[in-house]
Amino acid sequence: MLMPEPDAAVIARRSAIATDLRRLCAAPDAVIESESERRPYESDGLTAYHALPLLVVLPSTTDEVSRVLAYCHDNALKVVPRGAGTSLSGGALPLEDGIIVGLSKFNRVLEIDFDNRCAVVQPGVTNLGITNAVQHAGFYYAPDPSSQIACSIGGNVAENSGGVHCLKYGLTTNNVLGIEMVLMDGTVLRLGGKHLDRSGYDLLGVMVGSEGLLGVVTEVTVRLLRKPTTARAMLVGFPSNESAGACVAAIIGAGIIPGGMEMMDKPAIRAVEDFVHAGYPLDVEALLIVELDGPPAEVDHLIGRVEQIARQCSAVSVRVSNSEEERLVFWAGRKAAFPAVGRISPDYYCVDPTIPRAKLPDVLKHMAELSKKYGLRVANVFHAGDGNLHPLILYDANKPGELERTEQFGADILKYCVEVGGCLSGEHGIGVEKRDLMGTTFNETDLEQQQRVKCAFDPDGLLNPGKMFPQLHRCAELSRLHVHHGQVRFPDLPRF
Repeated sequence: MLMPEPDAAVIARRSAIATDLRRLCAAPDAVIESESERRPYESDGLTAYHALPLLVVLPSTTDEVSRVLAYCHDNALKVVPRGAGTSLSGGALPLEDGIIVGLSKFNRVLEIDFDNRCAVVQPGVTNLGITNAVQHAGFYYAPDPSSQIACSIGGNVAENSGGVHCLKYGLTTNNVLGIEMVLMDGTVLRLGGKHLDRSGYDLLGVMVGSEGLLGVVTEVTVRLLRKPTTARAMLVGFPSNESAGACVAAIIGAGIIPGGMEMMDKPAIRAVEDFVHAGYPLDVEALLIVELDGPPAEVDHLIGRVEQIARQCSAVSVRVSNSEEERLVFWAGRKAAFPAVGRISPDYYCVDPTIPRAKLPDVLKHMAELSKKYGLRVANVFHAGDGNLHPLILYDANKPGELERTEQFGADILKYCVEVGGCLSGEHGIGVEKRDLMGTTFNETDLEQQQRVKCAFDPDGLLNPGKMFPQLHRCAELSRLHVHHGQVRFPDLPRF
């Protein structure tokens, strides 16, 4: 699609702002002004929408971030913080009249403190990079999104990311001890630290999952865990999605908390096996990957109990890893599920609702009915243990109307998950993708109180505007808040 040429006033304004920002940053390449160099920042992982930012600035220090934000605050410039750009909800989608503040230069591990079992890192360090920095001493960082090789810890904090081991070891919010952040007016603030307990309001809890609406994180203190003595994974095949879902509930109901418990349906299994060759069975309708960790005797005992439960739930195959290499191969398939599905469809659309585990069979059945209704295939990959679903709707954006039909399919999945007691997002965030559905789970009073928190940190609404809230008001306007219920999906956003 051809984009309109910017008028002379916009070009002049961009040039003037770029000149000012260059004075605030030491590196000569800190400000990206040309259209071709801004183009890679026009979208994030949710690629159905795009916008070319006014400018991109890449600060190198907390002081530079502070000066940049203070300048933008004083000049009423909108700011979108950006990490690695792997967001799947449009959280880093830029604004044509806004500045991208990219944190890719914040890529150092600042301190490793094994005595206190924590590490201090900059937000541009990748999730996997933390584990790589400490695994030589037998430690690791527990949250492990499938994109961990690329996603940044700052983005994980923004979206409260999880991963396959979040069932037992928690999401980002359970593994972050402290942050350094910069407010929109340039104020530098520290929340938490190496200590485990904090007094006063839990502002750190407010920041984790705030999607860049409250401040820009410039340093993160994370919790490190000892690697388990033993970890073994099981591949358990089932004749139906319903029987696999019932097994998930039965395992948790028996008081067993696996290190990870993931599920894939037949379309996902076939796509992954063709891509990774992990040895997944192709004659089953659903597959569970269950990892047990701990002392060897405990792991052996739990494997026996899980197999017994699985057989009672009609499992047709059980395979247990016998080496660390084999365990990693089992997980390599699950970690590659998204790119594997990308090989069997021109495009896919992923939503991430969370539901009560007991509702999994019901939701899977309803999803199959919606698939027939919309005439679109869906491949399912789940964090089954905590009920966090990742249905991948397969479509072709080149076919007129198919993207819109896909979005409605995704919206119907989300609405149904809310109806059965779930929520809109387990780890990807609200962003622009789900913002117009916020009214399905929150009433006007709920949203008003959330927006008051936003106003306390950013009263002028300059940080990541257009995300999360259906309609954002200034503090003085909150008494007149009205929620848009999402009848029209993102009419203000340009499409590819």
